[in-house]
Amino acid sequence: MSSRARQATLGAADLLAGLVLFVATASFVFLQNTRLTVLWDLSYILENATRISLGQLPYRDFPFPYAPLTFLVQAAIIKVFGRAVVHHYLYVALTAGLASLLTWRILLRLVAASRLPLRPTCFLLTAPLVFLGTSSIFPHPFYDADCTLVILFCVWLLLRLESAGFPRLYTFGCGILLAVPPFIKQNTGLAFFLSAVVCVLWFGIFNRRAAAVLLAGAGSGLASALAVIQSTVGLANYFHWTVQFAATRRLPGLTTMLGVYEDIALLWPALVFGLGIALLLVRHAAHRGALRWAGATLLSLPFLAAIAALLLQDNASDRVEALLRLWPVLLVASLLLALWQCTHVTTAAKLVPVILLGTIHGAFLSQQLWGSTYALWPMLIILIATMLVALAPRERVKGATVDEGKTGNTERSAPPLIVFTCIVSFTLLTTGAYYALSHERLDYVDLSGETLEHSNLPALNGLAMRGDWIPSFEELVNYSNRNIPRADAILEIPGEDLFYFTTGRIPQFPVIMMDNTVNPYSAAQLVDLVRQRNVRWVVVKRTLQLQEEPLAFRPQLLELLSNGFSPAASLSNYDIYRKND
Repeated sequence: MSSRARQATLGAADLLAGLVLFVATASFVFLQNTRLTVLWDLSYILENATRISLGQLPYRDFPFPYAPLTFLVQAAIIKVFGRAVVHHYLYVALTAGLASLLTWRILLRLVAASRLPLRPTCFLLTAPLVFLGTSSIFPHPFYDADCTLVILFCVWLLLRLESAGFPRLYTFGCGILLAVPPFIKQNTGLAFFLSAVVCVLWFGIFNRRAAAVLLAGAGSGLASALAVIQSTVGLANYFHWTVQFAATRRLPGLTTMLGVYEDIALLWPALVFGLGIALLLVRHAAHRGALRWAGATLLSLPFLAAIAALLLQDNASDRVEALLRLWPVLLVASLLLALWQCTHVTTAAKLVPVILLGTIHGAFLSQQLWGSTYALWPMLIILIATMLVALAPRERVKGATVDEGKTGNTERSAPPLIVFTCIVSFTLLTTGAYYALSHERLDYVDLSGETLEHSNLPALNGLAMRGDWIPSFEELVNYSNRNIPRADAILEIPGEDLFYFTTGRIPQFPVIMMDNTVNPYSAAQLVDLVRQRNVRWVVVKRTLQLQEEPLAFRPQLLELLSNGFSPAASLSNYDIYRKND
């Protein structure tokens, strides 16, 4: 076969592989959305996006402890396509598929310089993202998934520009993109930005021109974003809500974040993984082949333990915990290998694990290991790939380049690491599928119910969930349409539903969902706001899908409101009160 024909064949294979990963991930995420709904989180995104689409600005017009870009994107979808939840489901499915595709393309560039078979290795590692993708565990539009997607795009673009010699204009644009993630999710995005800047400074020792252009772009992007914020809502408002207030309500502290590494159950996986790495790093020995097989076997044991837990553990939480325990071991191993390579870093590709390690630990600042990793799995997959590259035989593959689709592998590969890659892929595929389909990460809401209910309301076309949540909410919407004038201000307690998104009413109260993370007001302050905003209706949801009450002082608030409001109706799951005239 001629060289041109070979390249055409490889290009077609890459296109097919990328298409399979994209379609499989997007289809699974969309399927997840068609059979479950997490009301609190979906409502918080879409209710706030609705009020933004109506012209209200966060930080200035209402309290808002989150970065703005996810909400602005969802608001744009509402403005362009109208209020229909299926539009947002399509968005999250497509972005999840794109994240898997980007991960695949990143791996092609990273693995190309090793003696591993390029395409099989990359496909095996990326395949589990069908179940462990950015939106596979939590399927609704959310800032964690959006932030990971942009970070993946930045990493892919950085690697692509490196292979092209860092052309100035595109490199400057890449630098601008480095400043975007902090405005999607504060902790993850800022950790990525700072990690990337530090690594670019280090890279500048070997390529001053590229580093200078990247840093100029990053500075310009950050300055432009801050200028837009100042001209719209004010930097003081933005800093207060997204940094000061958010830190008081969500930041756990460094000790809590690093507490994941104190689990005694991690001792044996860490020991066998460390020994396995040591054996694989032996470069000169009489029985080098046997040592490599022994090393790959030791590396496989923690993954096989996760498979065993899936078969032997009776509790769903224990099964998932066995999978999540792989994270600390892999993060430590990846850090050690990254530091080991720092002495001979000459390319941006070798700085990728350092950037991602900083990003992941920044993400842990919100909900630590159990709560924060659901949208970070593509980053872990990339870290595993960089570990494989570091552990593979150091001789470069004959004819290998870092250009996608142009890598030959004409020399003998590394069989022990190939077997290990297959075990990793199988483990993450099976345990990841269980993690996603068991909804164990979503155990904070009630997903039980004998029948799957679908909404008949136009704006909620595509919404489905088990239980009586949808029929009872539709009863509330019908009552509101008949009895509550659209101009009247309404207070929802605690505000778990897609009320304004569904009805198109304009929110007139500063807080539409109440929990400690987003509500800055006490019971007395809320009552004062009720008087100031001339709230005429109070809607109280009796039973929540959330397993825990988000509003700690609900009884106190209802008692304070009872002096000015009288019962107007009692629906199947809602009590409605009207202001006394």
